[in-house]
Amino acid sequence: MIQFDTVHKRFPNGTTAVHDLTLDMPEGGVTVLVGSSGCGKTTTLRMINRMVEPTSGTIKVGGKDVTRQDAAELRRSIGYVIQQSGLFPHRTVLDNIATVPLLLGHGRRKARARAAELLETVGLTAEAGKRYPHQLSGGQQQRVGVARALAADPPVLLMDEPFGAVDPVVRTQLQDELLRLQKELNKTIVFVTHDVDEAVRLGDRIAIFRTGGHLVQCAPPAELLARPADDFVADFLGAERGLKLLSLKTLAEVPQGPAPDGGAWTLVRDEAGQPTHWRSADALELPVRPLKDGDSLLAALDESLASPTGLVARVDADGVLTGVTSRDDIHRHAGRAHAEARVAA
Repeated sequence: MIQFDTVHKRFPNGTTAVHDLTLDMPEGGVTVLVGSSGCGKTTTLRMINRMVEPTSGTIKVGGKDVTRQDAAELRRSIGYVIQQSGLFPHRTVLDNIATVPLLLGHGRRKARARAAELLETVGLTAEAGKRYPHQLSGGQQQRVGVARALAADPPVLLMDEPFGAVDPVVRTQLQDELLRLQKELNKTIVFVTHDVDEAVRLGDRIAIFRTGGHLVQCAPPAELLARPADDFVADFLGAERGLKLLSLKTLAEVPQGPAPDGGAWTLVRDEAGQPTHWRSADALELPVRPLKDGDSLLAALDESLASPTGLVARVDADGVLTGVTSRDDIHRHAGRAHAEARVAA
């Protein structure tokens, strides 16, 4: 666990970046710090590994006061990923990843073997390890940055706007990759972003800051969206709070029934049992977007509105049809999700 106890940061020019912050960041979870520019979220992150020293207060990582540890050793024990990846341009990708293990005294062969493992872990080929950073795309460079941060297997990973410099499609892919990695590795992650949608998607807890380094609210995403602490938080989360809440709930518990066969519309399947399209009685064909149990209620709502029947095709992990779900059932569960979140808050 990472603990901030009345931490204050005032810079020499008199600017207060963080104001008496008391905050716990649970072990094995993703805590996302959000807020507008200048609200202190990056300063908060950088005080954890002492790249910025607190003016007062106590910061503990795993129960140990960070200011009582050697700064260089502390930083080697904490993974750190920044927006521009921060790779060494004159070193190959493999050697970039091996940097921290080498600093920790691991032999070159062992460090490079670890780097090769991590290339695969973050979804890159062995061939990519032979290249230099400028020969990779922005998204690939960010994956290398994540791999390098994980190379020494640190319990804590700090991520400062790591996906902010890539296009939206790549950004979504990198978010997916981080969620997959976190399921496998169970790190304590502190993630800074200004993007509310990214925070909701990635965070187990979201801490919202306002100008002057004041923490306004910290809560799980569903609680935050259902019951913002004040108008500032509500405005920051935006008018589509309800839709964001639906993005957190899945189809898993929504009932399904048999697909229509004959009548006004038929759901056509291929030989493997995978749905391909809707076909009307007069042979009109319209696309179908099948969904799995893990897909969100928001995606289901969108598909039910696009579907000519108001039905959503449900498939298993292999894409084989398991049934269909009605628009009414999706609406009913969406309303229940709102109600449950308000009660929990």
